[in-house]
Amino acid sequence: MGNRTERFYKIEKLIRHQGGASFEQMLEALEVSPATLKRDLQFLRDRLDAPIVYSRLDNLYQFSTDFRGQKHELPGLWFDEKELYSLLMAHQLLSGLDGDGMLSRHLQPLLDRIYQLLGTTDTDSAELMRRVRIIHAGKRPVPSAHFELIGSALLNRQRIAMRYFTRTRKSASDREVSPQRLIHYRNTWYLDAWCHQANELRRFALDAIESAELSGHKAKDISLKRVEQELDGGYGIFAGNKVNWATLAFSADAAQWVAREQWHPEQQTRTLPDGRYELKLPYVDSTELVMDILRHGAEVEVVSPKALRDAVVKKLDAARAHYA
Repeated sequence: MGNRTERFYKIEKLIRHQGGASFEQMLEALEVSPATLKRDLQFLRDRLDAPIVYSRLDNLYQFSTDFRGQKHELPGLWFDEKELYSLLMAHQLLSGLDGDGMLSRHLQPLLDRIYQLLGTTDTDSAELMRRVRIIHAGKRPVPSAHFELIGSALLNRQRIAMRYFTRTRKSASDREVSPQRLIHYRNTWYLDAWCHQANELRRFALDAIESAELSGHKAKDISLKRVEQELDGGYGIFAGNKVNWATLAFSADAAQWVAREQWHPEQQTRTLPDGRYELKLPYVDSTELVMDILRHGAEVEVVSPKALRDAVVKKLDAARAHYA
């Protein structure tokens, strides 16, 4: 990010470590022109929110003592894996929500702020965005109008009247729901909500909502603890609290990759005497788990339970029939 970023860190170090620094002291330390230093100070204040103030009494630039009790930190010269992924993912997620331009007034300030954090200049940020790529496979877009309405209803605790297409039944139905939580999982958005027709918590794919509007009623509030207990116990996105446990055995070759993966936060693992890798994990609905098992082909065996093993065998037989 170049010499300019290094100057920013020197300015902050001079001010922080000495309790303040004069304009002349910073000029001498940085070896730049007065105009350049003025631009740097302005950029730190306006673009990076540095709480730098000038004390006429002391003739020093200092950090404001009433900056909401927070310690100001500049963005790093580089980010660790988690920070970089989070910033880039946030930028791409927000950008991807506004394909038709309806959300720009809400999203642009956030996008601009993330852009600033990714680099100290517009050129730096653009270059980083070009050279680090996050691939989204199988993305299912959500209309901006639906996303804006659902987000507003979630924050303002209002119910939504919607027409929802249930893919497993291949039919649509009218529902009134009280939104509780938004989830982004595997490039798809979901809404956890209390369904007033079913009288229970349900998880809805946002891309399957055919129409939506505010119903005019106050949302039913469910504690997040209950939402987590009832909807987060399964494997992947499939909700429920009637948990089964699967035991999978991966070949020694596949173990090189699988041993570094987290399939579920509560998974249990061990290396078997013959070099295979055993993975035990909870699930409610086997649909997504079966798909993840199948992508490993002959490198994995379902040890238990029998119902899951039979489900995988059925899928393998059906696939083989296409090539008979």
